[in-house]
Amino acid sequence: MHLFPVLSVLFPIFAGAVLWHLQPADRRWRNQYAMTAVLASSVFIFASLLLTARFGADATEATLLRFGHHFAIAFRIDGASTVFGAIIATLWPLTTLYAFSYMEHEGRENKFFSFFLMTYGVVAGIAFARDFFTLYLFYELMTLATLPLVMHSMDAKARSAGRKYLIYSMSGATLIFIVLVFFMNYGGSLNFTAGGLLDMSLVKGHENMLRIVFLLGFFGFGVKAAVFPLHDWLPSASVAPTPVTALLHAVAVVKSGAFAIMRLIYFGFGADFLRGSAVQHIALTVSAVTIVFGSAMALRSPHLKRRLAYSTVSNLSYIVFAFALMTEGGFVGGLAHMIYHAVIKITLFFCAGAILHQSEREYVYELEGMAKPMPVTAAAFTVASLGLMGIPPLGGFISKFTIGSAAAALNDPFATLGAVALILSAVLTILYMVTVIVRLYFPLQSEDLTKLSELHEADWRMTVPLGILTVLALLLALSSKGILAFLQGVGGAAV
Repeated sequence: MHLFPVLSVLFPIFAGAVLWHLQPADRRWRNQYAMTAVLASSVFIFASLLLTARFGADATEATLLRFGHHFAIAFRIDGASTVFGAIIATLWPLTTLYAFSYMEHEGRENKFFSFFLMTYGVVAGIAFARDFFTLYLFYELMTLATLPLVMHSMDAKARSAGRKYLIYSMSGATLIFIVLVFFMNYGGSLNFTAGGLLDMSLVKGHENMLRIVFLLGFFGFGVKAAVFPLHDWLPSASVAPTPVTALLHAVAVVKSGAFAIMRLIYFGFGADFLRGSAVQHIALTVSAVTIVFGSAMALRSPHLKRRLAYSTVSNLSYIVFAFALMTEGGFVGGLAHMIYHAVIKITLFFCAGAILHQSEREYVYELEGMAKPMPVTAAAFTVASLGLMGIPPLGGFISKFTIGSAAAALNDPFATLGAVALILSAVLTILYMVTVIVRLYFPLQSEDLTKLSELHEADWRMTVPLGILTVLALLLALSSKGILAFLQGVGGAAV
């Protein structure tokens, strides 16, 4: 058993549990402890990825526990795991540094960083899972680990958001459990298998039933991917502290949902088994509707964090739509948007949080002239916004163009519907992001502007992550050729 994948998962969970037990009163000691634990966890993840790149996926396969003949908690790192693992290991340390400053005015910091660390390990477990049992286990642990973060303030809004999040997540878990039962009966194994794990000799005569089961799994995992009409928990969860919402929207929960849908399609039922069926058309239609719905709701939302939350609803369905194309091009486009959207959206939420932290301004109409006292934040927000709009040559354009090209190549009316949804969403995205940028840089004359002289940038622990993320977004855009080449290799092995 190789230790690095196991340590990537267990070390941050253990570190979070220890912090919860210790409850230190010294803020500086706690921050040093949390950052050390996060950096060590990222080192374990990157070490695992390097070993996989050097020696192959089998070199990092590890079984932690076995339950009888069929069930085990096991890890194995393939190309898709590499993408998700790299996102986690890169963005979590930056979020940790940002949270040190932001959480000082939120309180309950020991509770926050305890569950923050545990969530890191749980999401790593999802990324590195070898089979559907392990994925399911950590997927449900993620609900338990993130629930205290969503309800951190424990006021009426936070408790309501937490209840909604729990109800939606548990309902999705029920549907996913049904899928596991059918995998055991018609596959004989729960291990991820490129091309699908179903035994076609057992499937014969039951094809329609199994495709309906796929649809249950699609909506089960689709809860955390925020597909319509199962999206409502996500905007409600924006009441959580900004470091939490940034992780929920960019790295942890929603990306785990999209990642799990990818596993379900390409490593569970198999793209060949589903392609061209009614259930594929339903998945494409639902994701296309969600793309437009999320963008339209973002445009009409005056609250900045809720606007970004609805933007996440839309952009997550870009990824789901790409995977639902069930082609190599769709697979590549989905993973590409996972990467670029993660960096873009966490930057946007960090900017919204910095403005809220410094000025207590939450609504778009309150942002007039904020670029003057907070130029770094405004610049980072602008670059990330242009990326989200899909302005060339930034990352959002690259991933959206890849998805659109894959949809066009499929020559299917439902894929064409999705391509139209992508274009309409792009127009709406320009509208709901440009209105924010204009208010930041070109304010109207008002009494509120006299108060801007009292404001200033957040401290370095919040501005440094913004600078790093902005540079990272630009570097990823410039490296798009190499990234897409890598993803094509991953897609070629999976489809």
